[in-house]
Amino acid sequence: LCGHQLPANAHDPSLSLLAQIEVIPCKICGDKSSGIHYGVITCEGCKGFFRRSQQGNVTYSCTRQQNCQIDRTSRNRCQHCRLQKCLSLGMSRDAVKFGRMSKKQRDSLHAEVQKQLQQQQQQQQQGGEAVAPAYSLGLGHSRLSDNLRGPFARDYSPERIKMESRASVFYALEMQASPDLSRLDISGGKRVQKLKGESGLWPRDRPSRSPRFPSEPRRLLSTEHLTQNVLKSYRETCQLRLEDLQLLRLETFSWEEVRSYQKKSMEEMWERCACRITEAIQYVVEFAKRMGGFMELCQNDQIVLLKAGAMEVVLVRMCRAFNSENRTVFFEGKYAGPELFKSLGCNELISSIFDFAHSLCSLHFSENEIALFTALVLINSNRPWLQEKGKVERLQNNLELAFKHMLRKTHREGILAKLPPKGKLRSLCYQHVEKLRSFRQMYPIIVHALFPPLYKELFSSDTAEGCGAREGVAK
Repeated sequence: LCGHQLPANAHDPSLSLLAQIEVIPCKICGDKSSGIHYGVITCEGCKGFFRRSQQGNVTYSCTRQQNCQIDRTSRNRCQHCRLQKCLSLGMSRDAVKFGRMSKKQRDSLHAEVQKQLQQQQQQQQQGGEAVAPAYSLGLGHSRLSDNLRGPFARDYSPERIKMESRASVFYALEMQASPDLSRLDISGGKRVQKLKGESGLWPRDRPSRSPRFPSEPRRLLSTEHLTQNVLKSYRETCQLRLEDLQLLRLETFSWEEVRSYQKKSMEEMWERCACRITEAIQYVVEFAKRMGGFMELCQNDQIVLLKAGAMEVVLVRMCRAFNSENRTVFFEGKYAGPELFKSLGCNELISSIFDFAHSLCSLHFSENEIALFTALVLINSNRPWLQEKGKVERLQNNLELAFKHMLRKTHREGILAKLPPKGKLRSLCYQHVEKLRSFRQMYPIIVHALFPPLYKELFSSDTAEGCGAREGVAK
């Protein structure tokens, strides 16, 4: 199951082999496995995908060369290649159950389990934490710094983001920032004063400041350089290609499939959505790390900005995967309406999110506009608990110049007056945190054991409020 931690007694030889299987990653996508399904060790996601692929006369097609890479972050992009990988690795509706395995098969499986456990034990002995197949435990300061300050690969790959996300800023939040940010002391003894609430201003109504560049040509050159950097970072980390989303717009869930989702338990649907949100946020983390200027900010401010803004960026990016004609959004391979999420018990929140996506779609954002707009959503100097607010403000000002300059070139300045107020994004994020708090009170063990660590770090701790959720909505 996604995000399930390795049990403390995993090395106990008395533990059944079936229980130890979960230390082996999913053979299809590399996510955290939940057992043997249809003859192959897989995660819940790939198990469900294969089950659906075998129902009725389902046919999939590949829009590329039928050799798409399938891993945890890209598995929903091409159903054809995902199914072919399932079949090539031996998944079958008629596959034998675990209890019917031959002694040779059981011995082979046992050897693979022991190999995984030995690898994790070696990582612990080398000074790091045991790394689960899909997500990591908390990392120390030095390893976090190395990851944040290290070089980037020239080309983006889903596998790289999966590896880098294991050591992203979120997995060391408790090492780098106190869960109670109101008591955080990050200035070497000088207490950080609480900043005022966010002003809710977009570039259209921020007071103008004199350029930091000595001449207009140089200013435009620097602005263009920043624009191209943001656009490139966005293209490499947008998770789903726009052309693929367009091709799938007519692929909607049937009523039978919708009813199947509605019959799922609240716990299962919450876990599914938590995993999908976590995948999207990992791409936002990578986007930030590649954006010019972000890595020059101090580590505390990187964490604060990502904690406060990552979900807001995900909500803005969602408009790319939203079909305003029938009010559906791309979810687990097809387009779904709000009724599919009924079992979450969050009808009002889901409806508000769909309304927000619909309003953004009415602006007809281009990919370039989404790139710079999401950069501005993330780089917000009014976030509480920033240590070096001036540096964040300078980067924000430069991004505002870049956004306005691009809109002027395309004669699109009119959308500045139509951008949603920041209070709307903050309100949606606050509602999400409140709904999660209610769910956690009912099912604390489910959240602790099955939700992705990154999701829990962001939303189910007091830091979700400390980074401005409450302050923004109140103001």
